[in-house]
Amino acid sequence: MGDSMQIMVVMIAYMLVVIGIGVAFARRANQSSEDYFLGGRTLGPWVTAMSAEASDMSGWLLMGLPGVAYWCGISDAAWTAIGLAAGTYINWLITSKRLRRYSEKANAITLPEFFSNRFHEQGKVIMTIAALFILIFFTVYAASCLVTCGKLFSTLFGFGYVPMMIVGAVFVLVYTIIGGFLAESASDFMQAVVMIVALLVIVITGTAAAGGLGAVVENARSIPGFLTFFGIATPETVDGVQQAVNGVPQFGEAGSYGFLNIISTLAWGLGYFGMPQVLLRFMAIRHEKELTASRRIATVWVLISLCVAVFIGLVGRTLFPTALTTASDAENVFILLSTSLLPPILAGLVMAGILAATISSSDSYLLIAASAFSKNIYQGLFHRKATDRQVLTVSRLTLLAVTAVAIVIALDENSVIFTIVSFAWAGFGATFGPLMLLSLFWKRINRAGAIAGMISGGVMVFVWNLLIRPLGGVWDIYELLPAFLISCLCIVVTSLVTAPPSQEIQREFDEVRAGV
Repeated sequence: MGDSMQIMVVMIAYMLVVIGIGVAFARRANQSSEDYFLGGRTLGPWVTAMSAEASDMSGWLLMGLPGVAYWCGISDAAWTAIGLAAGTYINWLITSKRLRRYSEKANAITLPEFFSNRFHEQGKVIMTIAALFILIFFTVYAASCLVTCGKLFSTLFGFGYVPMMIVGAVFVLVYTIIGGFLAESASDFMQAVVMIVALLVIVITGTAAAGGLGAVVENARSIPGFLTFFGIATPETVDGVQQAVNGVPQFGEAGSYGFLNIISTLAWGLGYFGMPQVLLRFMAIRHEKELTASRRIATVWVLISLCVAVFIGLVGRTLFPTALTTASDAENVFILLSTSLLPPILAGLVMAGILAATISSSDSYLLIAASAFSKNIYQGLFHRKATDRQVLTVSRLTLLAVTAVAIVIALDENSVIFTIVSFAWAGFGATFGPLMLLSLFWKRINRAGAIAGMISGGVMVFVWNLLIRPLGGVWDIYELLPAFLISCLCIVVTSLVTAPPSQEIQREFDEVRAGV
């Protein structure tokens, strides 16, 4: 049996295990919409932590982040990782327990429903706006996962990118339809384990093949700006393709990586406060007190995974300095290391790590997008007396529609996963992050402020990314930071110049704060 066939067999076996998990949870998932969308609030601390981080990190942890480090050195990747690690810890520390308590008090099983019930809405404006933004940004997010599938299978097996991307989309769609939230969370736990094992195997094997840690560091030092936190390597390119002379990749003078760049990349951490796939795990854990253990598990997993992912980029540049000549190709460094250094069966297991990361994220994105439409728009606005069975049917039709749009977005095989993810991440962070924090911790926030904050944050992500950031210079800041700040400002100002929330809403806030 050829190497590619062995890898394929291992990956197919892995996919069958994942489908088996979906089937095992199918009966439970179809009992009610709460079971399908939130698992009946029965997750334990390990599953809560590991599934949250696996669904959060997605394929960009194994492809996007190492690709950035391979292409231009550690600064961009490392500062992003630092921001994400800090954001992970702080989010679990200050948000998780209060949200678990408040979401139960508000009788909410989706994020839009929580925001709407938090302000005792009658017209469901907040719910509708939140659901629409979730549909938009999760469709973009799902597209990044499909790009990962397409790149993975086309690189491994030599098939066309588009057919392989569509195959990946169909698999994820079928799996999500079958199992719902419980199946997703259970498989995400398994996939979080696979992901971190895959990262460790590759970094250890790759470092040994490169001649040890010293050789990797020495090679990185030889490239201007590659191994510094305050500079950035600049590959010399022609039409986007890095040039090489006598097998040596060409770099220009190191670029500067100043205060604005650092603040911009650290801002990735702000995204966690608005990330639905993570916030839902806070809502779904069976006991609030178990969130302390979950926080420790999640933080350790994230720290190890992010550090190893960045270092894999340096290892790849040492072993294969000229193999990946565009920013898009650089995201295949993990695949290249795996297939070059490991026996086919082990390579197949490691490749399953990428598949695990992609599946664990895309099923989360699709499920949350489906719940946003079926539960919050279809039932919340148009058919309030809809039965659970009708809601589940609409959710599955929504899954089909969202997947179809994501496939269209993912058709370009030159897409850079990191770029797609960064935009969707900013969208969620700015639209929901400030609203989540202020809803949980500021008694004076009202319905008008919530609406103003969501709209201003979500719209500013588009405005800054498309119109302001291209101006360059001081304006070249990751759109999450300015959009997050503007959303906070709009919430506070609008809430203060309009009527305060009702006594009933304020009493409910006090009860949640007191743990009643």
